[in-house]
Amino acid sequence: MKKLMIVLTLFVSLAAFKRDADTRTITGTVTDAGDGQTLPGVTVSVLGSKIGTQTDGNGKYKLNVPANAKTISFAFIGFQTKQVAIGKSNVIDVKLKATATQLSEVVVKAYQPQKKKSFTASMAVVMTDKKLSGRVAGLSISRAQVVGNNGYYNYNVPAPVADNESYKGLTENKFTNSVNEPLSTFSVDVDAASYSNIRRFINGGQMPPEDAVRVEEMINYFKYDLAGPKDNEPVAIHTELSSAPWNPKHHLLRIGLKAKTIPANNLPPSNLVFLIDVSGSMNDANKLPLVQSSLKMLVDQLRPQDKVAMVVYAGAAGVVLPSTSGDKKETIKNAIDNLQAGGSTAGGAGIKLAYKIAAENLMKKGNNRVILATDGDFNVGASSDEDMEKLIEKERESGISLSVLGFGMGNYKDSKMETLADKGNGNYAYIDNATEAQKTLVSEFGGTLFTVAKDVKLQIEFNPGKVQAYRLLGYENRVLDKEDFNDDKKDAGDMGSGHTVTAFYEIIPVGVKDGFAASVDPLKYQKVQQTKIDLNPSAEMMTIKFRYKEPTSSTSKLSQAVVYDKPVDFKQTSSDFKFASAVAEVGMLLRNSKFKQKASFDHAIATAREGKGSDNEGYRAEFIRLAESAKALSTSNAIAKVYDED
Repeated sequence: MKKLMIVLTLFVSLAAFKRDADTRTITGTVTDAGDGQTLPGVTVSVLGSKIGTQTDGNGKYKLNVPANAKTISFAFIGFQTKQVAIGKSNVIDVKLKATATQLSEVVVKAYQPQKKKSFTASMAVVMTDKKLSGRVAGLSISRAQVVGNNGYYNYNVPAPVADNESYKGLTENKFTNSVNEPLSTFSVDVDAASYSNIRRFINGGQMPPEDAVRVEEMINYFKYDLAGPKDNEPVAIHTELSSAPWNPKHHLLRIGLKAKTIPANNLPPSNLVFLIDVSGSMNDANKLPLVQSSLKMLVDQLRPQDKVAMVVYAGAAGVVLPSTSGDKKETIKNAIDNLQAGGSTAGGAGIKLAYKIAAENLMKKGNNRVILATDGDFNVGASSDEDMEKLIEKERESGISLSVLGFGMGNYKDSKMETLADKGNGNYAYIDNATEAQKTLVSEFGGTLFTVAKDVKLQIEFNPGKVQAYRLLGYENRVLDKEDFNDDKKDAGDMGSGHTVTAFYEIIPVGVKDGFAASVDPLKYQKVQQTKIDLNPSAEMMTIKFRYKEPTSSTSKLSQAVVYDKPVDFKQTSSDFKFASAVAEVGMLLRNSKFKQKASFDHAIATAREGKGSDNEGYRAEFIRLAESAKALSTSNAIAKVYDED
């Protein structure tokens, strides 16, 4: 029997070796054949299989392919799909050509023989003189799809990606009269999940749901060049004032916060608990397998003084790895590799157990954190957004933070995960590919896991002599009552090592007449003091106050800055101001904001190019490509709507 076991073990080892030998790694770079720029977000896949990846911010990809694979496909919205034969070389660089026909030359019309205006049937594309090839609004078109001699090309409309996804409804901040409400108060937000989720939709050929678009998370996805704090303070504040790109009569104020950066060697020890959703809904390739590869990236960053435990949940919750020191990487990675998906989703039970394990290994002067990896689809026990909020508010009193990593599509529950991170004093990232995992868990390791300032709040007092009305762009779910600013018991957002936060206010100066500055009739029973227009350009426009606590303190500190009425010409603003305003402009367009005014994709793209800067990591170039794809999708959707109404 013993000999038989040895033979079987040897056979399994040889089989595993053969599997490894039967694969090879292909790498390369994808560029635009027209201008030579790299293309982030290109779908790279082995033809006829489910094996695939996406190019990173620099247009590079890495793909493990079976030895018998013959062809790799490269697909990207607005470009011709290209199929390349796999030869002997392990490096395949590809140039993609833009589609031969512009969207202005194509008419998209929904039809069905029995019911003309239904979008649930098929999609027809009316041809012009020029040949149509490549992709239109994410739909692959080819001449093999001819229905008859009438010039129609048939395409079955795919099911919406967001078919069973949930997003918390947002009511946009409106313009507020500074006489009636001179104070604006909100909590900072360093989350960036909305941007990577939006990218997933657009790269998949769909415009994102409006409620999936959180403008502040789009803006704060990117790094900005801000000076760090001095005199050992945890946070520094910066301001920049110019005209609003989408309405030059208005001002646009940028408030920038920069947290101090702690060198990796000086970071406090970590007590981490990986809380991993292994329910049946996590069985897709972009869920549990991506979770496993992502967490192993994080494990590589751990030090001997760090500890990791692992809790999983499906129909029930359980501990699969006790608290283990960070130098035992092989043990931790083996536990991650052994995970399998199946069953229902008892998320509430998993969270309670994870906090229990974290509390048992609490480090008083360390970083105590639960890291939840899930698609958010809880369906057993406490599962509603309200249930989750109550659970986390109770657990956070222990001094243990909760960070959330979102994965997957189709049943993605953004509303739950945003609530969990907000109430758990943590951050929230959406990971759609290995490149995003690298950014979140490696490149931004300190900011993701180590808090340097907690409960950071801002309160702006506007001078009615200078400001007629104002509007905060984004942060709708972070707005606070004015009394909350001085209340140290009121929870607010945290900032990690090296984090930057940008917030924009659109300002209507006194004397400018438009339809956004709402007014009410004079009050009858109380006097309202009339504020005279101050023509002094050096006069104060507003005072910015911000509060924060040291990570181990329960008492806040106050800092403030004054902004004077000295806007600079938009062309003279910093590259960061230009780029961040372009991101805000695209965000308003994606939300179909009633405050978008003269905003346009063309204008935002041009502004983003001006503000691209050095862009060493390629994320700004990726955004420009994404905005171009969104423009194409928006144009085709508008054409489809017009012709559907015929």
